Amino acid sequence: MRLRVLGVLSVLCLAVVFLVSGTILSSAARELTQEVQINRAASLNRLAQVAFDAAGDGDTARLQREMDTYSALYAEGIVVRMQQETLSSGGLSADRPDVRDALSLARLNVNGTSLAPLEPLGSGSDVMFRSFGSANQVLGGVVLDVNLDAARAKLQQRWLVVAAAAVALAAVLLLAAARVTGWVLRPVLRLNSAVTELGRTGRAGRLPEDGPPELRELSRSFSAMARTVSDSIESQRQLIADTSHQLRNPIGALRLRLDILQLELKTEREHDAAASVVAELERVEEILDDVLKLAAAEHRVSEDAVRAFNSPDARPVAGPIDPYPVLQGEVERAAPAAERAGVRLVLAPPPRPVLVACEPAELAQMAGELLGNAVKYAPGATVTAAVRQEQGLVTVEISDDGPGLSAAELAQAPGRFWRAPQHAAVRGTGLGMTIVGELAAANGGRLVLGTASPHGLRARLQFPAQPVDGSAHGGGSRA
Repeated sequence: MRLRVLGVLSVLCLAVVFLVSGTILSSAARELTQEVQINRAASLNRLAQVAFDAAGDGDTARLQREMDTYSALYAEGIVVRMQQETLSSGGLSADRPDVRDALSLARLNVNGTSLAPLEPLGSGSDVMFRSFGSANQVLGGVVLDVNLDAARAKLQQRWLVVAAAAVALAAVLLLAAARVTGWVLRPVLRLNSAVTELGRTGRAGRLPEDGPPELRELSRSFSAMARTVSDSIESQRQLIADTSHQLRNPIGALRLRLDILQLELKTEREHDAAASVVAELERVEEILDDVLKLAAAEHRVSEDAVRAFNSPDARPVAGPIDPYPVLQGEVERAAPAAERAGVRLVLAPPPRPVLVACEPAELAQMAGELLGNAVKYAPGATVTAAVRQEQGLVTVEISDDGPGLSAAELAQAPGRFWRAPQHAAVRGTGLGMTIVGELAAANGGRLVLGTASPHGLRARLQFPAQPVDGSAHGGGSRA
């Protein structure tokens, strides 16, 4: 957008410079042409008067001297044709086509005392002529070969001055256009970034009020709207978190009463009914735990995005860590559950040390969630955990050779409370992938789900690779 607006303004500025320069140069050419024309017309009139006197008394010596003196001074040829003879000076021949035509017109009492407009790159001379004689008889004509080289040289100098001034004016106008474009578009670009951020995170910082008055008013209106939307979304998140937290106490009390009630039960049927109630209560507790985790992850993403929008340099970045020890710890933690489900866990060491900028606890939470899903939904399969680096990205990958998901199911898997139909009987909340995706975004990464070869699910956590040195790698390993 900036280039388009700047391009239009630049074209307009250059057009203005071109028109102004063209007007000035045309005026300079007319001015110099008129100056030469007036000077030569005066000389032509004097020569015509001397020629008229010579025609009257028959003495052409004085006329010839005048002609020779003028030609010597100004390097311009003259031809005077009278009834008895033709005189010339400065090497100008009466047989030259343009001189011959001028003499013919002068014989008809036609005068040619105007010059064509000067051109700085032109060449050659031009002729001026006039007749002389009495009121009722033309006695002859005078032709003056006007040398225009000096006038052209003066015009060229003016062209150079105007061209230099035009270049300077164009530079000033283009610089002004760039400044005006930035002044006008800077609030628009900020507003576009703020709208994108508001749509992605539900939060947006206060926009600075600069630019034209209309854009300042628009920035104020957007800031007010963004605050309203952010407050509403934050209230909803806080309500969910508070509700989940406050429900823990009554649920805990309800569980205690159920445990006491189970001591009073006698029949098998009563114990089965109580066990069903306890299972549902545990499911509610699991959903509340996951809702709290999701609220915390979304809050983390929102806060980091707002800090990055308001001041990119102020956003806290986690120190680089080696993800392999974190992944190794989660694999060991998942081993008992994997053994009960008949799942074989394989940990593939990275070919070389790698580092990522991620909070170790959150990376452990993400890896643990993905390993737990693989163990839960692919019993009897082989689950492989690995850390890889390719094309500037470090990937923490959890893959299995279980049944996997279809393409349509893969697209829905990161959604809240979504569960595959074939896994409806497996205990879960449908929030695990959502939590992992939010935590990955909070650490500058992303969650990518795909199919494993030849079958199964492959979940990848991708982060920008960090430079590896001895000290950083050692610190990451201890983490």
